[in-house]
Amino acid sequence: MAKTSTATSTASTLASPTFMLGDRRVKRIGYGAMQLAGPGVFGPPRDHDAALAVLRAAIERGVDHIDTADIYGPHITNRLIKEALHPYPDHLTIVTKIGARRGSDGSWNQAGSPEELAVQVDENRANLGLDRLEVVNLRLMFDTMGPAEGPVEEAVEALADMKRRGLVGHIGISNATPAQVAAARAITDIVCVQNLYNIAHRGDDALIDALAKDGIAYVPFFPLGGFSPLQSETLNGVATRLGATPMQVALAWLLQRAPNILLIPGTSSITHLDENLAAGDLALPEDALAELDAIGGGANV
Repeated sequence: MAKTSTATSTASTLASPTFMLGDRRVKRIGYGAMQLAGPGVFGPPRDHDAALAVLRAAIERGVDHIDTADIYGPHITNRLIKEALHPYPDHLTIVTKIGARRGSDGSWNQAGSPEELAVQVDENRANLGLDRLEVVNLRLMFDTMGPAEGPVEEAVEALADMKRRGLVGHIGISNATPAQVAAARAITDIVCVQNLYNIAHRGDDALIDALAKDGIAYVPFFPLGGFSPLQSETLNGVATRLGATPMQVALAWLLQRAPNILLIPGTSSITHLDENLAAGDLALPEDALAELDAIGGGANV
């Protein structure tokens, strides 16, 4: 069973607990709303009132960054966020994403034309109850399983135009290659990159470091995604030794990996919410860091 207590360490100190996201400084552990929808991120939650309760608990515990998308449900999570939290506290930054549509069978389909993006921005605004979306991530769908090269200029230009018109405050990009990030940055300011990254999947190491130098946030998703049994065994062993959960250790490793990493662990449980937030107090000692770094085949810096 997961634990809410965490280990202490004299070997290392935690990095700054906050980082800039656009023009706002947010805590480095936020909340991802994806799991509030039904199974497969499709349809309504099993327990509507519990979904509202976990959102309100997150704010009560100081969370100031929520990641969502109107494709979750679809439309479900944004409407839950609005029902639970609107009117929103001034300190809360809501980040959403566009670029995809859900099929009637729950499939994830590309929808990245300028016309489709404009409709999605309007849908996000309506379902969240916002005139202006603080941060919008362009979710690239050239390959739904991971980043794949493809042109981003037309879509980014469309988002930049919406930014000029005051519909969007800041722009991010998701599921992107370094070349696509560079292409987007040549058109407009990019305030965050949201990609798959964790202890076992380290393909973005160089990108994270480059973004950190430029003050751009990196938001990893699936902190426990794609681990092999052997890698999971190593993570579990470190967690047991530190008196923490594997998820807490994975999140703590990400926090210590680079100062620009912002976390968006998701859950529909208040108990798990508290466990995730407690990862911010877990400083990994040097021997644990070395063991975890070996999972990904190298040092973390």
